[in-house]
Amino acid sequence: MTHRLPLRGALSRRACLRLGAAASLAALATTRSVWAAASAPVSGSPGFEALDLDWTDTRRQRPVPVRLYLPEVACAGRVPLVVFSHGIGGSRRGYTWLGQHIARHGIASLHLQHVGSDRTLWGGSIFGLVGRLQDAAQDEEAVARVQDLRFALDTLLAGELGARIDARRIVAGGHSYGANTTLLAAGARVPREGGVVDLADARISAAIVISAPPFYGEDDPRRILASVAVPSLHVTATEDVIRIPGYFSGAEDRVKVFEATGGNRKWLAVYEGGSHSMFTDRRGTGGATLNPRVKVATQGLVLAFLREVFEGDRSALAAWPQQHAELLARFTAPQG
Repeated sequence: MTHRLPLRGALSRRACLRLGAAASLAALATTRSVWAAASAPVSGSPGFEALDLDWTDTRRQRPVPVRLYLPEVACAGRVPLVVFSHGIGGSRRGYTWLGQHIARHGIASLHLQHVGSDRTLWGGSIFGLVGRLQDAAQDEEAVARVQDLRFALDTLLAGELGARIDARRIVAGGHSYGANTTLLAAGARVPREGGVVDLADARISAAIVISAPPFYGEDDPRRILASVAVPSLHVTATEDVIRIPGYFSGAEDRVKVFEATGGNRKWLAVYEGGSHSMFTDRRGTGGATLNPRVKVATQGLVLAFLREVFEGDRSALAAWPQQHAELLARFTAPQG
């Protein structure tokens, strides 16, 4: 089960991060990789191989477990890659409905696990849960997540498996907190006292943004997201609501993120109904009938978007809204 709880925001004003430490941020970006364990095969499916890889960033003393869905290709060609970031309380084992699907279509999918905001939050005393979730929503963890992404890409591309990946065709994606991670890696710039936090990774050529909360503590999201220039696909629903005791974020917040995001190549799909956790591997949330239909539609939408990004072919993306019109409350595409 994956939840997103930006109690003090993915990047809050009450954070430990200080921009006087810009040099330390640059240092964090320079990581050393080490294989903590050999590749361990897990359950696969025709058309792809699934590997659990347990890496450790020795510079930060932080484990970075990943799961890689690697297409089985007949030739020795390199395949594109999507690197995917989970929501708060998730793990590398989540979002199989998307990772496995795109792998079957010849695109590798690397699913990160962020140890400071992963499934371990649900362990321990129930009375300490809120505090653990609050800690996971601090600036330090938001930055560490992007550094996890950078480290995972460095490690994958430098290792033996890197020969099977096309480093020129890499897209970042994520759900909820993971969508914030994706936007930071794609070029979002967060103002802080004395400077700006800029964690953009130049290897990211596009962003898949699912159920993105706003960056709380900031008055104008455009100040943060206008600098995102890569193509972006935003996915949400009219009932994509975060509601917990003492905190509420309406579905309109997801649309505001889309509107504030820069670039002239961005798409928005809003499903009618649903829920915030409908885009996780949970099967019933958002409606037992609607949930699987939305997942199937989103699989097609993501593949169509990747086709436009990687091949410049927008035909599938142009046809998609008509094919799924009965599920949609809104679809917005670039003009021209």
